[in-house]
Amino acid sequence: MAEPLNTELSSSKTLSPINGHDSTFEPHQTAPQDTQIHHENDDLVPTEKRKREDGDGGGAGADADRSLHPLWKTSLCSYFRRNDDSCSHGGACRYAHSEEELRRRPDNTWDPTSERAKKALKSEAGEKCDNSEGVMMTEAVVDDDVDGSGSSHALSKCLVHLPRKWSSENLRKFLTEEGILFKHAKKKKGMMIGFVSFEEEEQMKSSSKDLEGKSIGNKRLKVADVIPRSFEKKSNSGTRSLRDVVTPLAHLSYADQLEQKKSSLMQILKRLTRNARKACPTGISLPEWILKSREIGGLPCKLEGIIASPIVNGYRNKCEFSVGYSLKGKITVGFMLGNFREGVTAVEEAVDCPNVSTVACKYATIFQEFLQHTDLPVWNRFKNSGFWRQLTVREGRTNGNVVDADTLGGIAEVMLIVQVSTASFDDAQVAAEFKRLAQAFVEGATSHCPTLPLTAVVVQDHQGISNVAPADAPLRLIPIPKAVDDPEMDESNNAMDVRIHDYISNLRFSISPTAFFQVNTLAAEKLYSLAGDWACLGPDTLLFDICCGTGTIGLTLAHRVGMVIGIEMNASAVSDAHRNAEINGIKNCRFICAKAEDVMGSLLREHLNVPKEQVDDPNISSSGSDIPEGSGCPEPENGDMASHCSENDNTEVGSEVPKGSTSENGNTSTQHFKNVVAIVDPPRAGLHPTVIKALRTHPRLRRLVYISCNPESLVANAIELCTPSPIKIEKGNKDNRGWRNMSSAGLARHRAKSMPISEAFQPIKAMAVDLFPHTQHCELVMLLER
Repeated sequence: MAEPLNTELSSSKTLSPINGHDSTFEPHQTAPQDTQIHHENDDLVPTEKRKREDGDGGGAGADADRSLHPLWKTSLCSYFRRNDDSCSHGGACRYAHSEEELRRRPDNTWDPTSERAKKALKSEAGEKCDNSEGVMMTEAVVDDDVDGSGSSHALSKCLVHLPRKWSSENLRKFLTEEGILFKHAKKKKGMMIGFVSFEEEEQMKSSSKDLEGKSIGNKRLKVADVIPRSFEKKSNSGTRSLRDVVTPLAHLSYADQLEQKKSSLMQILKRLTRNARKACPTGISLPEWILKSREIGGLPCKLEGIIASPIVNGYRNKCEFSVGYSLKGKITVGFMLGNFREGVTAVEEAVDCPNVSTVACKYATIFQEFLQHTDLPVWNRFKNSGFWRQLTVREGRTNGNVVDADTLGGIAEVMLIVQVSTASFDDAQVAAEFKRLAQAFVEGATSHCPTLPLTAVVVQDHQGISNVAPADAPLRLIPIPKAVDDPEMDESNNAMDVRIHDYISNLRFSISPTAFFQVNTLAAEKLYSLAGDWACLGPDTLLFDICCGTGTIGLTLAHRVGMVIGIEMNASAVSDAHRNAEINGIKNCRFICAKAEDVMGSLLREHLNVPKEQVDDPNISSSGSDIPEGSGCPEPENGDMASHCSENDNTEVGSEVPKGSTSENGNTSTQHFKNVVAIVDPPRAGLHPTVIKALRTHPRLRRLVYISCNPESLVANAIELCTPSPIKIEKGNKDNRGWRNMSSAGLARHRAKSMPISEAFQPIKAMAVDLFPHTQHCELVMLLER
């Protein structure tokens, strides 16, 4: 049913020139561009019916003309899909009433709801599974492969599309119930694959035939070969190179890369318009920005362009190299060739990746050479055992230097972070290996011309399954020999005191081992400058830097505002932010270790003289929705943020913030501001739903600048921020059983139904900033106002 107050929507429902059906498609159908018929007739009055022209009369001639239309019978009739019968239009209906009657679309595709389209999709998925001749497995996964020769792999198969929650026990139970005879079966939770070994070849062949195509849930089982460790990569094997995996756009010119990213972002932004239209409550007129979206091609606002990165090659100041085995079975320090969840564990050297600096590649090579002669094993991802796991190279550049991938490019400081798992290893042996490692790094750095900088070597002890370590993982500083001929070590032994430094907008930033810092420093300058320009800052502005990290955004814009309040959950990052404010002599910044939704109410009340009932709306709590609220801002593991905060913090953790407290000058007088602006720079998962509600329901917050490293998350968050409030709030949404299968945008539409009554934001403009040349990733900045 059309929206009663949406005249534009009703105007689009003119009768199709082919038959009496509406020219609009079903919501779940993908409408080709050619289906937008007669949109140029904007001068038509919405309530008038289209008058038939002389050539539109009935008869055989008209039917023949209709059958020549490129979209004739290219979509299944919705009435036919529901009732398996012909609709009232009969043979004159432009839609197909059977699979046999269905025709291909002009772009050579089938109606996505048809059986032919579904079969084609399954065929494509099967081709992808077969493309690499099996699973690129480089680690021993079968129990009896003791000698490492991989001989048992000849009697092993890989099962693809298994449920991720299954363990080895679940797999063995499934095989037994299916009557499959096997020798060993292994599967790791979180992965879609499992491995089965057999006693003899005939048993393997018959079992593979029985398992192939077996239905498990809504997926069909795929049986693939296991590529053993001794597999030699062939030139025509179809295996992608590491360069294609890590930098998939490197084969394009940089101008073409920017154009492709801009085009991709435009398609993502159009989803915001479509989903906000669907989420608009019944009886509420569509916002003006949705009505005007047709004038700019369906975009929610104008995408003003994409800002190029000042440097294209070797721009990353942080690289995380995995430790594993290459396809040839060699211990390698580099990047993985695929997704571990899909069973790919092969690691290849990053020598051909243009986004990695020469310095980072050199240290990866030094570490790789050291591992060839170590007595401690590398980490095995399937057995969760081993010692050496990962090498992180962090670089600090001097002020004003542009990176050139062929030289040091102004890199003045380097911190090396070696991730290990020390459990079950002798302490004396571990200490001896660390001493040898430090010596190897120093010798490798000094042998390079020019000498490579080396500031610190830090060891991170992590026992988890993946290499993503928690913020509180133990750190240990390894003393560095002052020279190759001088065995004397540095006295410092506190890894948390180790820092390297980098510059953004002529400000010096101190970076601790685990602190977040933008990987492309010079492009980040352009990003922050754009955010400041769009925020319309001034001396009477209070700037909220939400998810502030080490304070880079707030500190670079502090000279343009009256006060900056940074809010961050990570206590280590807050400590770095205080330190960065101090070394740059910035006095008008205040950093708080807390959740944004817990402290924004009291902060606004303190600095804006807003009545308590306005900012402490009870609807801000997350209880308004029955849907689990995601993990945009994860909870601290111990749930105790106060215990991690720096002693220099003059703020308390909780819903109340001490009035007038500042981190720098100790002035207890409370400043009041006329204007409040928020800049958010959340992680890839986006903002937590309660943070969105806090931003949405504070009436004095009129301008919001959203910086996103994941445009999909921006779209989902913007749906909740920009959808008009319903006339009556739905208490406890119904039909929540399918939330796990919803897209992020669908989930956002569902949450919008319980959004507290408040004025919605409107998207004003957007701009992309390319911080990641050669990859498909890009930062997107959007200005929201109300």
